[in-house]
Amino acid sequence: MQNQGYIFAKEGHFWVYGSWMVFMVTLPFQRWWLSAPALIFSAFSMWFFRNPEREPAKEEGIYVSPADGKVLKVEDRIEESRYLHQPMKRVSIFMSPFNVHINRVPRSGTIVETIYHHGKFFSANRDKASLDNEQNAVIVKDEKGRVYMFVQIAGFIARRIVCYGRAGKEILIGQRVGLIKFGSRLDLYLPLEAEISVKPGEHTKAGQTIIGRLR
Repeated sequence: MQNQGYIFAKEGHFWVYGSWMVFMVTLPFQRWWLSAPALIFSAFSMWFFRNPEREPAKEEGIYVSPADGKVLKVEDRIEESRYLHQPMKRVSIFMSPFNVHINRVPRSGTIVETIYHHGKFFSANRDKASLDNEQNAVIVKDEKGRVYMFVQIAGFIARRIVCYGRAGKEILIGQRVGLIKFGSRLDLYLPLEAEISVKPGEHTKAGQTIIGRLR
């Protein structure tokens, strides 16, 4: 997977270093109306695109959080009709602009399919975002043939979804798998036999917070 070893996600280098260069070039000319905003935006970009190393949770039979953020909703049974066409459990996580935005693999397996859906850009904390917003679904089959899915959803500010995974690629729990720029949402769909370990309002860390366990 990409981005390993980078202090900032590669997708943020343009924003981090580009705005820093604007600051450095305008500073000698005392163009404060340019240099001050450039410095502030460079600092914000460094914070937003930070890319920390993390040791994933090691327990057997678990699904870890694919994102840093706040749990919006936990649903014990929904009819997932867009991609999987089967009943699933769903956990929705909202990422504010201040969260780490690197997405990570919830459970080891093989990517079956990635499906990009062009859509709208409603606020990611609204229910309709799961259906109407621009999104990227990643369907994964684990070593025992059980299928789960995570869906990267663009929000009101976010305008680009990045996914490093491709169909047929083996992925490992906690591995970096993508990001969504500038605030977004991630929905995790689990088999009905999974026991959910989080509640609405709780905060999660990608790759480390346990979202569910298989019985």
